[in-house]
Amino acid sequence: MSIMKLYYAPGACSMASRISLYEIGQDAEFVKTDIRAKRTEDGRDFREINPLGYVPALELDGGEILTENGAILPYIAGLKPGAPGPQSNPLAEARLHQALGFLSSELHKAFGPFFGNPQGDARDAAMTRLNLRLDYVERYLGDGREHWLGDRFSVADAYAFVILKWANHFGISYSARPNIARYVERIGGRDSVRKALADEGLLQPA
Repeated sequence: MSIMKLYYAPGACSMASRISLYEIGQDAEFVKTDIRAKRTEDGRDFREINPLGYVPALELDGGEILTENGAILPYIAGLKPGAPGPQSNPLAEARLHQALGFLSSELHKAFGPFFGNPQGDARDAAMTRLNLRLDYVERYLGDGREHWLGDRFSVADAYAFVILKWANHFGISYSARPNIARYVERIGGRDSVRKALADEGLLQPA
């Protein structure tokens, strides 16, 4: 019997899908992908799976392919009623899509330039754009909420954690943003998150 496959790159935004699959206990195969070479670890041309060449891509057990976090994460949330997303509540579902839209089009996009290692004025400009989004997140998390959508974990937290964690890689500190720092630490302590980090070789020694 075939099971779904998640095509991922270590530390990339595809980790949000891995965390979410772990949260619901969903069996899946995880296929490491070199997104620069566009090859999977078993030698396939990744563009045959996702013509755009980036992760995540989720291959369902029937062979259909889903791409984009905004589609994959709500799909995973719907696989297990009650977690980790809203069920049969139109407003809650809208809030989830609102969160995923912001995370994808604003926060994720603002981190994007740093993957190209910008220098000088280019880095300063990228930091200016990123700081505007981080200032918003710091305020947003400042109302005492435990999770992105309130008092319970959702796929939005999986995505937000992965994006915000990139700051470490780029030498960006949250020392002046305590709400973000606490949020990243809190979400990072979940079993599903620690397992995802370990399985992708990214769990730092205690």
